[in-house]
Amino acid sequence: MNPYHFFKFVPLSILQMLARFVAWIILRLPNASIMRTVRINMALVAPSLSAHQKRALTKDIIYHQCLTSIESIKSWAMPPEWSIKQIRDVHNKDILLEGLASPNGMLAIVPHLGTWEMMNAWLNQFGAPTIMYKPVKGDITNDFILQGRSRLNATLVPTDGSGVKAIFKTLKQGGFSIVLPDHVPEPSGGVIVPFFGIETLTSTLASKLASKTKCALVGLSCIRRDDGQGFDIYCYKLDDPALYDRNTETAAYALNLAMQQMIEDKCSHYMWGYRRFKHIPTLGNPYNVDEGTLAKFILDNKRADQNVHDTTTRVGNE
Repeated sequence: MNPYHFFKFVPLSILQMLARFVAWIILRLPNASIMRTVRINMALVAPSLSAHQKRALTKDIIYHQCLTSIESIKSWAMPPEWSIKQIRDVHNKDILLEGLASPNGMLAIVPHLGTWEMMNAWLNQFGAPTIMYKPVKGDITNDFILQGRSRLNATLVPTDGSGVKAIFKTLKQGGFSIVLPDHVPEPSGGVIVPFFGIETLTSTLASKLASKTKCALVGLSCIRRDDGQGFDIYCYKLDDPALYDRNTETAAYALNLAMQQMIEDKCSHYMWGYRRFKHIPTLGNPYNVDEGTLAKFILDNKRADQNVHDTTTRVGNE
């Protein structure tokens, strides 16, 4: 038996207690990799926050990321019905139903926000989506995740040209797919556009699919309730015409803005422990540069943003 199946027999409440304990330990290890990544990401996307505010936000982020990780493992270990029962409320469900009814198909835009794996089982009630799957490192871990996802109605396709064609075909037939568009792509599969004000390499897959199929775009997140009693799903209508622009830079930037709005709503639930900004043209990899170089970049970027704001304000007042 795969050792991960042990999680099937441990109550979620106990696993969450374990996750909080792990988070407590991480927070006392300032040199831990995840701590450094979160600090750098906060410095990049929220330079105006005070040191106290950044510490408080970092604490919440670490706790939520540890909880999300262990909740995802529990979800993979359990049958889909278990995950579905954890969903307590669905906000703006009509947006999702409208998207699913689109004759051009629907593309669910799912950033690394909240416990998205828990939502997969719930979303699969509405059909048989085509979803890309990239094997993870380690046969034991990969077999476990693959087994968990194979219990769903989804058709898993590889993260290559054949997988893209399969999703395209699904959308053309009026079906739906799920994309996590905030991962760092290979340079050939991305463009440089702002994300939280930082010019960085951004995936173009979702934008190209939307442009070619005119499918409905619906943002989704699965957020842990404050009372600890399950999860709520939030649906966002993504209907900015720029999302369908044939220019990939325009469309990718519009999608980044849409995701930013989703994330800002539940900022501490986003996976800021992920090295999202590995490719910044004027800096390189911020997770490898020295503190002085990073500080100068952040200051210069903040000044550039202020100059744009000042110019826009002057034009608007003329």
